[in-house]
Amino acid sequence: MAKRKRLIAPDANALQELEEGFAAKPSANPFETKSAVPPIAQVAAEAATLNSMAGVTDRVALARDQGDAARWRDAEQGGLIVQMLAIDAIDQDFIRRDRLVDDEEAMAELEASIAANGLRAPIEVSKTAQGYGLISGFRRLRAFRRLAAQEAQFAEIPAFVRAADAGQEAYVSMVEENEVRANLSHYERGRIAVLAVGQGVFPNVEAAVDALFGTASKAKRSKVRSFAKVHEALGDLLQFPTELTEKAGLALATVLRDGGQGRLRAALAEAALDAKSEWAALQSAVKVATDTPRDKSRGGRPQEITHLPARDLPKGGALSAEVSSDGLRIDLKGRAINADTADQILKIIARHIG
Repeated sequence: MAKRKRLIAPDANALQELEEGFAAKPSANPFETKSAVPPIAQVAAEAATLNSMAGVTDRVALARDQGDAARWRDAEQGGLIVQMLAIDAIDQDFIRRDRLVDDEEAMAELEASIAANGLRAPIEVSKTAQGYGLISGFRRLRAFRRLAAQEAQFAEIPAFVRAADAGQEAYVSMVEENEVRANLSHYERGRIAVLAVGQGVFPNVEAAVDALFGTASKAKRSKVRSFAKVHEALGDLLQFPTELTEKAGLALATVLRDGGQGRLRAALAEAALDAKSEWAALQSAVKVATDTPRDKSRGGRPQEITHLPARDLPKGGALSAEVSSDGLRIDLKGRAINADTADQILKIIARHIG
């Protein structure tokens, strides 16, 4: 009879070796799903792996968002972002406008287009202390204001907010847009050059023409300077200035260079019924001037006109003046004045100059 072997319980070291062996031994069953790793440890490991992957994804997304934000700020500072602005917050007289006359038929067409299709080209404005100042888009803003009187949806207008003041850049932008969209008349080109000088934006008409019409040919800039001369000398009396043809304006400029300002102003003293009668009066003065022998000592350069800085009056309004070789012109704006006050001013000037 075989002798039975006595069983002995394993000690702690033996148990430890058994556990390590089971842990290291792969499962013989390929469908075995039980892990030798404790469940809590497995969960912790998986969570750590997922957190690591999420951290990388978040950092990539954050970097992309920061890049987008930087590009957005650059675009906004560069005036490339279209913003919706209340039309009541926009000052349309921020700078002097170059266009004198609006074509009512063209305005009606613009209104109809905006009402049907919206505004395709936003206006340009500059931020001011009171709101926004209009740089370009005068007709579009006007159309929105007329439409807003009928429908509230036009109370706001799409706009680019440019980092510009009422200086050279603003005037150049306005002129460039109008030259592209709706060609200015010869007179309007000369006039805006003179107005920009009067605002202190440019030192003289030569500089204004070169900056505002820098892409134009030399011949075209010469014509603009001639019409600027016409506006300086006759602008306050001309009732139909935009009707002047190129030939007519150049003829007037020639007479003005030869010292015929007084003769032309006298011809314009009586009110004209229409453009035709106005030019007929001027043409008579031009004919007299051309029939008179020219004083060659005067040369061919335009008469130099000095614009004095405008002075704001304590009770409102502004006083400005311009001086030429043969006269002084004083301009009072924004104040109502009667004939008696004007006569007193003339007496004071007469006493002062003797």
